[in-house]
Amino acid sequence: MPAFNSSIFTKANFILVGIPGLREAHFWLAFPLCLLYLFAVLGNCTVMYIIKVEQSLHEPMYLFLCMLAAIDILISTSTMPKMMDLFWFDSLTIDFNACLIQMFCIHSLSGMESTVLLAMAFDRYVAICCPLRHGAILTNSRIAKIGLAAVIRGAALMAPLPIFIKRLPFCRSRVLSHSYCLHQDVMKLACADIRVNIVYGLIVIISAIGLDSLLICLSYIFILRAAFSLSREARLKALGTCISHICAVLLFYVPFIGLSMVHRFGNINGSVVHIVMANIHLLVPPVLNPIVYGVKTKQIRQRIMRLFQRARRWDHSPGQVHNRSEKH
Repeated sequence: MPAFNSSIFTKANFILVGIPGLREAHFWLAFPLCLLYLFAVLGNCTVMYIIKVEQSLHEPMYLFLCMLAAIDILISTSTMPKMMDLFWFDSLTIDFNACLIQMFCIHSLSGMESTVLLAMAFDRYVAICCPLRHGAILTNSRIAKIGLAAVIRGAALMAPLPIFIKRLPFCRSRVLSHSYCLHQDVMKLACADIRVNIVYGLIVIISAIGLDSLLICLSYIFILRAAFSLSREARLKALGTCISHICAVLLFYVPFIGLSMVHRFGNINGSVVHIVMANIHLLVPPVLNPIVYGVKTKQIRQRIMRLFQRARRWDHSPGQVHNRSEKH
């Protein structure tokens, strides 16, 4: 790695290191990462397609799932192309403005995903605690407004981010400890007082992730209270509809909170564990969410099986067999 002088540099680029100590293995590590990305895009696109064409899935829970799938595609797409460029072609530099855009996308989309997960928790609360009013409360127009609010909230929370980063002078190493740009990572390279950035980051975490996770926990307290007042069969059925959402919540919040704690209080910045945690936070939920919902949702599972059966019948159709015999 080339040495960098300590003078203030123009905001031209940063250096991405990928995974420290494994640079020789980057080329081969890129293949499973690329495969995970393809699974994430294919899985979430499949879920969105099935929800669109299956009339029985035009319900609030699945419409929110559609939003979650779209956000998962965008959040993985905001990081994976540059990571593949880094791992396969050893392209270590990232332009300052490109880094700023990537940073904004990652953090704003994370805020949107948190809002959608909260909306899904509210949907489960209404469905179990107020089942007779579920359709009246969560109408299609109200669901659309919630989706719009999620986008506005995520973007508004991150709107000050470019200003807070652009005001900083950088005179230390330009080397970022991740495979992509994060606010916590970039601000540590500044040679100025970053207390404003730290306070801003804490306000965003508390007002978005902290508040959302608290409200999700409260919703499940009410859900459990309502469920345990039902018969055993009805209770299991009600709680069964929540399992997929609980898995999605854990997949998102546990790595996110863990990574935030490491950034602020850990001493393993730049270590392999740190980088793996960061990649898990952005790559694993988009891959596993469609699998979890595909396994737990009967309609989605059946539709996927029909798609596979249709593809198999088409592959073995007489026209295909005839074409193959002509080639031979």
